[in-house]
Amino acid sequence: MTRTVFRITGADAHEFLQGLVTNDVSRLTSGPVYAAMLTPQGKYIADFLLLADGDAVLLDVEAGLAPALAQRLGMYKLRADVTIEETNLQVQRGTGPAPEGAVSDPRHPALGWRLYGAQGGDDGSDWDAIRVAHCIPETRIELTPESYILEAGFARLNGVDFRKGCYVGQEVTARMKHKTELKKGLTTLAINGSAPVGSAITSGGKPAGTLFTQSGGRAIAHMRFDRIGEDMQAGEARLAPDKDHAET
Repeated sequence: MTRTVFRITGADAHEFLQGLVTNDVSRLTSGPVYAAMLTPQGKYIADFLLLADGDAVLLDVEAGLAPALAQRLGMYKLRADVTIEETNLQVQRGTGPAPEGAVSDPRHPALGWRLYGAQGGDDGSDWDAIRVAHCIPETRIELTPESYILEAGFARLNGVDFRKGCYVGQEVTARMKHKTELKKGLTTLAINGSAPVGSAITSGGKPAGTLFTQSGGRAIAHMRFDRIGEDMQAGEARLAPDKDHAET
């Protein structure tokens, strides 16, 4: 886990973020907020955690996405009183007893705690097993530039607010929520064998989805829901509906 933490300051910092991200920044008074930034067409750019730091906001993002995200934020800054600076803060995480100063991961209780400070790392938890058990997508694995956040389970993971008003990509996201029924999205499947992340899944010989993280006989997949059945395959792996499945 390699993360970059930005500190966003200035009189307009909260208003600036409120007009860009998928969640309600006012919730920072109650704890960390999970959110994403989207293209105007509603597609995923980056997901991150926001955390209040006095009057400033910390933004915790996967390090590989940090440069492009900082550039995108800067593009929207215009004349707003906002400063975006990369910090030296490191991120620790774990699922055991939380150390002093740690905060709860807002996506799901099973993801435990995060601590921001001089040291990074984690407590050795099996994060893939946790994510598969609860169908929690990971940056640059299940979450890619082709992702729509509702198909990725953001409503279930406390990552989107449908009442906060406008943000970039909001119209597409709201239309998917209120005017259509999702026909595809992330779900868990039972798996016998294994196949590389990104492998195509077929069902009855027809294209059905894409295979992602696998752990303990289960896998996260992006599927057409109408093609989930008993005759699914990805490479040499055989797939079946997960009786304890979680989906968007």
